[in-house]
Amino acid sequence: MVNYIWVSMTVIGLVFAAVNGTMAEVNEAIFTGAKEAVTLCIGLISILVFWLGMMKIAEEAGLLAKLSQLCRPLVKGLFPEVPKDHPAMGYILSNMVANMFGLGNAATPLGIKAMEELKRLNGGKDSASRSMITFLAINTSSLTLIPTTVIAIRMNYNSASPTDIVGPTIIATLCSTIGAIMIDRYFYYRRSRKG
Repeated sequence: MVNYIWVSMTVIGLVFAAVNGTMAEVNEAIFTGAKEAVTLCIGLISILVFWLGMMKIAEEAGLLAKLSQLCRPLVKGLFPEVPKDHPAMGYILSNMVANMFGLGNAATPLGIKAMEELKRLNGGKDSASRSMITFLAINTSSLTLIPTTVIAIRMNYNSASPTDIVGPTIIATLCSTIGAIMIDRYFYYRRSRKG
């Protein structure tokens, strides 16, 4: 469905540009955007490689395991129907830790694996389970302690203080995560009272 939306937007934009005689500007924007995208990606790769390396060091040193153990009681409370030693719990914890360090690219495959395991726990049904909905809400709001990608973008565009975003990011993502959990629980309890 999303593919159809993107193709429709592209076709409508090109037709609109052709009708208004602005194809030259559209071509210039396409090539300028492509050049900036490549430059931005190369700049982001260095930062992501650095933080992924730091995360690997933290994993080898046992820091991630300790952080996961610290988060386990909270996560167990959020996902009471997921067994303690089930692979889904490990993927959920790993996803949350990766998101805390602003490593969305590393968190995405972990989130997909967590959803696959949660779907298995749900008996392979096409409808989402309580845990799947909760995980989606938490993953979308994702508490972030170090927004590495945003810092990298700010550094790439020569920000005077690229790390000034850390404090506001922690506050904003903490509020969004608390809000997501509250809304998730509200709708869960409302639905369970009706059913």
